[in-house]
Amino acid sequence: MEKDFVISDLFTKLKHKRLNYKTGDLPKSPTDLNTLPALTAGILNQGLNNYVPKVGATVFKNVISVSANGANTGAMFYQTHPFTVLQDAYVIDLIDKSKASDMAYLYLVGALQKSIRFNFSWTNKAGWERIKGEKITLPVDKNGLLAFDYMEAYIKELEAERIKELEAYLVATGLNDYVLSAEEAKVLDNFKNGNSMWGEFSIGELFKVTTSKKRFDANKVTIQEKGYPYIARTSLNNGVRGYIKEDTKYLNEANTISFGQDTATMFYQEEQYFTGDKIKILTPEFDEFDEIIAQFFITSMSKSFSTFTWGSSSYNMKIINSQKIRIFAYPDGQPDYERMHVLIRSLEKLVIKGVVEWKNKQIKATRDVVNSD
Repeated sequence: MEKDFVISDLFTKLKHKRLNYKTGDLPKSPTDLNTLPALTAGILNQGLNNYVPKVGATVFKNVISVSANGANTGAMFYQTHPFTVLQDAYVIDLIDKSKASDMAYLYLVGALQKSIRFNFSWTNKAGWERIKGEKITLPVDKNGLLAFDYMEAYIKELEAERIKELEAYLVATGLNDYVLSAEEAKVLDNFKNGNSMWGEFSIGELFKVTTSKKRFDANKVTIQEKGYPYIARTSLNNGVRGYIKEDTKYLNEANTISFGQDTATMFYQEEQYFTGDKIKILTPEFDEFDEIIAQFFITSMSKSFSTFTWGSSSYNMKIINSQKIRIFAYPDGQPDYERMHVLIRSLEKLVIKGVVEWKNKQIKATRDVVNSD
């Protein structure tokens, strides 16, 4: 049984001391002085962007953070570790959290996202005063009270299903074999120890930067379950906001990189796609480009653009073309695409190793519980 609630009937915005730091002056990794994670508007790494001194900061834990600005306005995360918030973000929590477990909070975040995530935008930011009157649908017991036990059981069941699916997928694709080859181990070791050979290139030397064939207004398109990908300035789902059916002559090429001009969000696009406003298309001018090589370039580009102040200006064609990036190169200065490919594959195997070990640990824990019963 389900029931609709007004968000402010269940949640409240928590107060915090305003910290007058400029994010550009703050480290992105912890230091001896800056030990407390600080969240701003964003979705990567659950909104974690910088670290600040713990002294004088309002510290939160086991609450929900909300991104209140940018392309991901309204994005929410349940935060289980101590943190604080900077500009363009805030914190909400249950008014009565006495019966809510971590699993129940994950259910609540999912329900909140379903209720508000795509109802807000750059020009209609998801501040507390705007979202608090929205409705959220939640399970209730026979007395009309929140069914926290059901929420927890639902998330646990969902987790078990996903682990089972993951196990089958890893076996079917051969990804459960994560042993590094001698070449992969050597390239990875050189990369870790700073012994790799690099070259510096402008993006315009390696990619043709163009404007999308046609920009489709997000407020005028009809999002559907099928069609061609509609790429917007979001960090979610590879930039795909949904699928639309429009004149195919306006499709952009597959095997390219989409670039969000306001946010420098970049994604490899495997198939043809339409775009919204302020999306540039990066088309490779070399034959070796594929999904794996793209991951190397996107990482290098993201690092290069990270020195810019977010929101200060839009990255125009001139800036994108002239921006310098560092990639693997041969002694003669030419790009070494083969070594880029090997590095990304070796990093993928390390990630898969972690996933497989986590999966095995979760399966063992589940079986131990069953056997103890």
